[in-house]
Amino acid sequence: MRPILPVVAVTVALGLSACAYNPELGRQQMTIVDDSSLTKAGEQAWNQALSKSKVSSDRAANARVRAVGQRVVDAAGLGDRPWDYAVFEDASPNAFVLPGGHVGVTTGLLKIVDNDDQLAAVIGHEAGHVVAHHAAERQSQNVTSSLLLGVLGAAAGGDAGRAISSYGGDAAKYGFLLPFSRKQELEADRLGVDFMQRAGYRPRQAVILWEHMQAQGGSSTPQFASTHPSDSTRIAALQAYIAQRGW
Repeated sequence: MRPILPVVAVTVALGLSACAYNPELGRQQMTIVDDSSLTKAGEQAWNQALSKSKVSSDRAANARVRAVGQRVVDAAGLGDRPWDYAVFEDASPNAFVLPGGHVGVTTGLLKIVDNDDQLAAVIGHEAGHVVAHHAAERQSQNVTSSLLLGVLGAAAGGDAGRAISSYGGDAAKYGFLLPFSRKQELEADRLGVDFMQRAGYRPRQAVILWEHMQAQGGSSTPQFASTHPSDSTRIAALQAYIAQRGW
């Protein structure tokens, strides 16, 4: 059997060397993959969304998303890049951000929000993912996890190697990758509240937004196996943060 410690050490060293402090988050981040490398993929995904999904012809709705979005984007310090906004015909309440400066909002979401403050909370959340470099961080986590499990599996060989690949993959998924994704979502919620407040919107409306989302009914997937925190977790975290900031 080949010694695996040197290879593992190299893998760990690679991760450590890519760690940097993110002042917006107040923690270290590992980013082997940088944002610029994801921009091309984001452009392709956006073009695909525009071509395969129906974009709403409601000019007022598109103008509303663009106006609120730009205020929030400017407040997030991202106004130095061009941003694209689109409203997609989809009954599911959803919004997304893609590397490169693209924001999509569904008609289903616009039906849920009571006012521009709640819309700003959604777009602020998406801008939070950008400022936090979550896409690059998430991809870096996936790359490092796959690399390390591959090295361990190959070194063990046979049934042991297959077990590591199978059960090790689940351990990485449920023990690290998914929980970290939930952490990222809560970080984006917090940053989104910061941005909407700077843009002149009411932070407390973010809580009401998530109460509306909770009333829609969520997935039956247990929170430990979900990439998103439960609505009740988000609401409690937002309430605590807003109270702490005195908003």
